[in-house]
Amino acid sequence: MRESAPAEQALILDSVARFLDRDVRPHVRQLEHDDIYPGEMVEKMKALGLFGATIPAEYGGLGLGARTYAKIVEQVSTVWMSLSGIFNSHLIMAAAVQRFGTPAQKASFLPRFASGELRGGLALTEPDCGTDLQAVRTTARRDGDGYVVNGTKTWISNGIQGRCFALLVKTDPKAEPRHRGMSLFLAEKGPGFTVSRKLEKLGYKGIDSAELVFSDFRIPADRLIGGEEGHGLQHALGGLELGRINVAARGVGVAQAALDEAVRYSQVRKTFGKPISQHQAIQLKLGEMATQVQAARLLVDHAASAYDLGERCDMEAGMAKLFATEAAVNVSLESMRIHGGYGYSKEFTVERLYRDAPLLVIGEGTNEMQRIIIARQLIARNPV
Repeated sequence: MRESAPAEQALILDSVARFLDRDVRPHVRQLEHDDIYPGEMVEKMKALGLFGATIPAEYGGLGLGARTYAKIVEQVSTVWMSLSGIFNSHLIMAAAVQRFGTPAQKASFLPRFASGELRGGLALTEPDCGTDLQAVRTTARRDGDGYVVNGTKTWISNGIQGRCFALLVKTDPKAEPRHRGMSLFLAEKGPGFTVSRKLEKLGYKGIDSAELVFSDFRIPADRLIGGEEGHGLQHALGGLELGRINVAARGVGVAQAALDEAVRYSQVRKTFGKPISQHQAIQLKLGEMATQVQAARLLVDHAASAYDLGERCDMEAGMAKLFATEAAVNVSLESMRIHGGYGYSKEFTVERLYRDAPLLVIGEGTNEMQRIIIARQLIARNPV
């Protein structure tokens, strides 16, 4: 991926900022409270090109590098984290096609992904399978010129509003090692593909998370990404580096928003005759919070830079994801404590930030798994 020129990056970020101030910020509280899908905002994100942010220009996308993309995600998440999920899951699906798809698949799908005409995401997780993707039970059985899919996927972002998903299945359930029996398909909604229910969540509202059921769902053979069975796990994991950089950038955005709220509130709230920002106890909190936010931002930029250079960056992405998402949890909690009783009220933004942050330490691989990835790579890169 190419890195955007400074002038181009500034122009894009300015356009996103104006969209957020004009069309998002005034409506977030009500939409989030009612858990309403932000359809009008999605149409404006299509016009901005966000659904093609990382898709090459030859297919109609913006062709942005990971560094610029991470800054967009941070900016969006500072205002409403849910919006970033609507285009991020979609772009990971697009990345799988871009990196591993056949020429025909790229020509057919990437332009429609880039325009936002065809939107969707990843369908990996199952009711009994989260981190251990090799344990998926959804199967695709070859039948004539296509496959018949049966199984269930859960916690699928964009599951209701999306129309196309990168679907991870077992094409050979008896294969050993297990990953050799896994394949990734592009599955567009049709007969046999149903949304069984919307999943209610603590936070991350507005974006739909759903359970998908496949019952004798037929899918053409030319929708097998790469055209060859047995590479599905590698194709799915290949997109998770960018996904983890995205989630880390979301963490920076949420943490920055929580810090901004705390700095603002501490200057207007008074106790014992002076603003609480003048109390040393509050200053200690603010100093720690600000340092966590900036350290997280630098880790994200470092991981994104490695990704743009085409280097292996699972350790760097894991570090960024681990630190930035933990920072989002810590800073949002500290901001709530600085707000005191008001922080527990739905009238203040910090309450939403506090509910959104915990998802980040779980999604795109738990932070416990990130620690293991970091340690294994550390050892592999420094043999004795």
